[in-house]
Amino acid sequence: MAIIMDSQEEEEINPQSESTAHSNVRAKTDITWKYVTEAQDENGKKMRICTFCNKSFRGGGINRMKQHLGGVKGNVAACLKVPADVRCQMKILFEESTQKGKNTVVLETETGSTLKSKSLGKRKASSTSDNAQSYFSRGINDHTQPSIRSVWQSKERVHDTDLAVAMWLYDACIPMNAVNSPLFPIAMSKVASMGHGYTGPSYHQVRVNLLKDAKQSVKLIVDSYREQWAERGCTIMSDGWRDVRQRALINFLVYCPTGISFIKSVDASDIESNAEGLCNLFSEIVEIVGSKNIVHLVTDNAANYKAAGRLLCDRYPMISWSPCAAHYINLILKDVSEMEDVSTLIQLASRITVFIYNHKWPLNWLRKRPGWTEIIRPGATRFGTSFIALKSLHDHKHDLQALVTSLDFKKMLKVTKANDVKDTILDPKFWNNCFITVQVMTPILRLLRICDYDEKPSLGYVYEGMLRIRKGIKELFKRKRRNYKRYVDIIDARWDKMLRKSLHAAAYWLNPIFQYEKDNREEKDKAWVGVLDMIEKLTSLDNSVQITISHLAKFRDKVGTFGRSIALNSVELERPG
Repeated sequence: MAIIMDSQEEEEINPQSESTAHSNVRAKTDITWKYVTEAQDENGKKMRICTFCNKSFRGGGINRMKQHLGGVKGNVAACLKVPADVRCQMKILFEESTQKGKNTVVLETETGSTLKSKSLGKRKASSTSDNAQSYFSRGINDHTQPSIRSVWQSKERVHDTDLAVAMWLYDACIPMNAVNSPLFPIAMSKVASMGHGYTGPSYHQVRVNLLKDAKQSVKLIVDSYREQWAERGCTIMSDGWRDVRQRALINFLVYCPTGISFIKSVDASDIESNAEGLCNLFSEIVEIVGSKNIVHLVTDNAANYKAAGRLLCDRYPMISWSPCAAHYINLILKDVSEMEDVSTLIQLASRITVFIYNHKWPLNWLRKRPGWTEIIRPGATRFGTSFIALKSLHDHKHDLQALVTSLDFKKMLKVTKANDVKDTILDPKFWNNCFITVQVMTPILRLLRICDYDEKPSLGYVYEGMLRIRKGIKELFKRKRRNYKRYVDIIDARWDKMLRKSLHAAAYWLNPIFQYEKDNREEKDKAWVGVLDMIEKLTSLDNSVQITISHLAKFRDKVGTFGRSIALNSVELERPG
């Protein structure tokens, strides 16, 4: 049970004589006395003198001096010579004493209920109690309401406390971005509210008791998501991977607009190659989530997963299946990187990067260049990194040419492959090919980043992204078919074969950003077929179909509430979720 009392309450409850103890304690503890001198006039009556303006006051107590120093209007003239920091401090102290009240003791029990004491002195407890309750409207431990004590701590003490927290993070090898967690300020506030002597949970508590409580808390959050699954539908995502023991594990997650929740992880080593077995596994997850709640199923792109997805759609006709869009875009990058001229270009670029980073002198020379940034090197498993590295190398074109044309580089020409690297760097055809390849692949990489984005869904952008990629490639080559055909053929082979689904077309048509564009009217008409396919899939053939189509027509034509200015203004601001 916590007892919340201000300094004035402590003075009035003091067992000593109320009249003498009250003034003595106030004189010693109230910070206002630092700026006030107490004296006697010619009649022997007490008066208080402001140390800044030397103005004297008779009666009113220390609160009157707070009003004078803090510039509070109403009862007393404001001091004109008080420093700004002291004025702010006095004003806060006066407002705090007014809001908290002076005569109420609030007892907070373990159950969270509050008990009010009887009136102390002549003032009524009810009014001051109401003030205290309104001041702590969000609870005594609310971290958005810092105490006056914490506000006026010295910089040295704040730094010492921050350093202690930082040293703990460094010693425990906790990533520094942990302080960006929304739970971090809450934890700090809870620790501060415990006061001196709190030592934190033990190893056993963190490992057993508190872990069980946290699991139960997360379970309650997931249970709250289930209402959203039923109301707005959801997507099941399966993520296959292999651990260090080469077991085929599948993680199942459920996405809804409220958030993503983990369902379970399954060892599928014995059924991975069996489409029927995978379909049965997917069916088990569907039943856990609820078949009527699921709109979309996303799986890996292997042949067995494709077959299992088709079998699942036969069992549950209302569920749409599609492979992972990000993986298919990666396969497009793979196909382009395997083109003969592109593959040769990537190899030449890689030789330059390897030569620079394998020799200290050219690397140190480049690092001394103003504005120099490190060259990105391609990863082993992601095809997109080859083109990102190619763009990075092209951005360093002038620095590399300055390196190989410098007089100091002559001493490097004796090194193996130095002449080949120099010839490549000075070859304008190499840089022109780099520029064209980067221009072709940039929109594809941009779409890949959108599909890999974790915060918001990308389904409504895949269809339009592929249209934009094809259009951009054609315009880059000035619509000369012999130049752009091989790139477009690779994209069409992957897109039309697996990714061009009715669900993607419907998501594109229903995205107001693209629906209200004046261009691509022909593509919108094609996407409308996908919308009709999804309506037939998700609704029974009755009056609800006609109602749905009529609502979609209003959305397309901006009729009714869809045509209001507030709705049209939100098109660019709100991302479909």
